[in-house]
Amino acid sequence: MIGTIVNTCSIVTGSIIGSLLGKGIGKKYEEALFDGLGLATIGLGANAFVSNMGKVGYPVLFIASIALGTLLGTYIDVDGQFNKLLAKAKTSNSRLAEGLSTAILLFCIGTLSILGPIESRLNGNNTYLFTNATLDFISSMIFASAYGIGIAAAAAVLFCWQGSIYLFAGYIAPYMTPDLMAEISVIGGIFLLSSGFGILHVKSIKTLNMLPALLVPPVFYTIVNLVGVMK
Repeated sequence: MIGTIVNTCSIVTGSIIGSLLGKGIGKKYEEALFDGLGLATIGLGANAFVSNMGKVGYPVLFIASIALGTLLGTYIDVDGQFNKLLAKAKTSNSRLAEGLSTAILLFCIGTLSILGPIESRLNGNNTYLFTNATLDFISSMIFASAYGIGIAAAAAVLFCWQGSIYLFAGYIAPYMTPDLMAEISVIGGIFLLSSGFGILHVKSIKTLNMLPALLVPPVFYTIVNLVGVMK
């Protein structure tokens, strides 16, 4: 799991450096930083959406996934549970909650972060994870300079996420087809777009309540494969 450990450490290190750089920054510069961060998040989301839409096997599946996932997430109140968790950690900063949720989505819901642990476990190749660590190091610095050292908490989520994929790599690898990865990336792009709008205060969307949408494509593809086998 050396790749995942390096990726986790890169986020912690980037968060520490970013929080130090962000201390004492003036209000004018802070607002400019948030504007840039919001636009960058929207850009990443748009790129993930557009670049993967042509690769999906079912062009309308992401719509059904977002609809069903958001209904389930709203019922469970994922966003509310997340904020309660931060409150228990004595963190009542709503701005940090927004930044941390965006950072977690950015770090975890991506091709490199999903395929990296699988490639590391099955082939001993950490290239994906080392590349992801470099990107996350830079991203965590930017996020921490705007939201503070609390962004480092995303490292724990990433470690659990990638660690779980690493442990079960042998079981899930056959199902991580290019079509399924494209569907997940499209949904991840929508998550980032939603978060970007929130950072820019264009529209406050409870993006975390959409997270169950990620479960719909795997379930759908499993059903399709089972039907195909039965035929």
